[in-house]
Amino acid sequence: MTREETRTSLFEFPCDFPIKIMGAASDDFAQAMLAIVSKHAPDINAASMKTRPSAKGNYLSLTCTFRAVSQAQLDALYRELSAHPQVKVVL
Repeated sequence: MTREETRTSLFEFPCDFPIKIMGAASDDFAQAMLAIVSKHAPDINAASMKTRPSAKGNYLSLTCTFRAVSQAQLDALYRELSAHPQVKVVL
């Protein structure tokens, strides 16, 4: 077995899962991130996405809560978000 196959998740699926995405503030940041999250969690409600600008307004923090169904889903979502050029941090 590979390390990936033997790894166990700390989550019990399905579960409601909040993900925080931070990046430079721009007009299209929230829409671009919502598009990526929607690809991996099609049932996400855009109205549930919370936004918070940094103190100086240079950065934007987005929190999206969705129904996670597997560790593989979360891994794929984290990989795609982390690879996006506008994203600084994904938690």
